[in-house]
Amino acid sequence: MNQFDPAHLSRIIEMAWEDRTPFEAIEHLYGLNESALIKVMQRELKPSSFRLWRARVSGRKTKHLKLRHPDISRGYCSTQYKMR
Repeated sequence: MNQFDPAHLSRIIEMAWEDRTPFEAIEHLYGLNESALIKVMQRELKPSSFRLWRARVSGRKTKHLKLRHPDISRGYCSTQYKMR
């Protein structure tokens, strides 16, 4: 399994928790397919947090590009990265 530095590992976990970040984006950026990501999450999260995460992402359409509505073309809110 790939070893990641703490900053990348933190970002991977953050992306996995985000509702609108698909598994395919994590795979593209970090080379972790869904099953590898599940193993990372299981290893890095407390058991109760892992169960919450699995329940949250299981069947969630926005976590899989093929299940997304075609009008959703980005993985973030349009106001998320606004500069002040």
